[in-house]
Amino acid sequence: MSENAEAPKQPVFALQRIYLKDLSFESPNSPAVFQSEWKPQVNMDLNTENKKVSDNQWEVVLTLTITAKLADKTAFVIEVQQAGVFMIDGLSPQQLAQTLGAFCPNILFPYARETIDMLAVKGSFPALMLQPVNFDAIYAEAVKRQQAQQAAPAEEAKH
Repeated sequence: MSENAEAPKQPVFALQRIYLKDLSFESPNSPAVFQSEWKPQVNMDLNTENKKVSDNQWEVVLTLTITAKLADKTAFVIEVQQAGVFMIDGLSPQQLAQTLGAFCPNILFPYARETIDMLAVKGSFPALMLQPVNFDAIYAEAVKRQQAQQAAPAEEAKH
């Protein structure tokens, strides 16, 4: 092996920082909502975004919106944007996409879940322990949808 040959680049992954980017709590029907029996219908919407901060640093933002309703009345709405800066280098484009779309959000989720639970309690509601989220499955489904959307125009062009 020659001295000038470059060794394959080793993958690098390091968490640089985790932080709360944005936070919102609303209880539009309090205090009347406290008079009802607490059997809420809870809905969780989640979204992830990422952007390149520098050559090998990425910001990933996990947004969770939790809406709790009693019948047709909103008990509370909590929105949390939990973010992190990650140093990532030496990955293929496919590996990078999966890391940003599944692995990083998986790291951020427990922090967001803790914040949501704390806000519900501070709002005088029972603790709200969100179930774990399978970000790998969500990412795989998003990739399938994207591939299907890309294949559909190609199929139409053949006809």
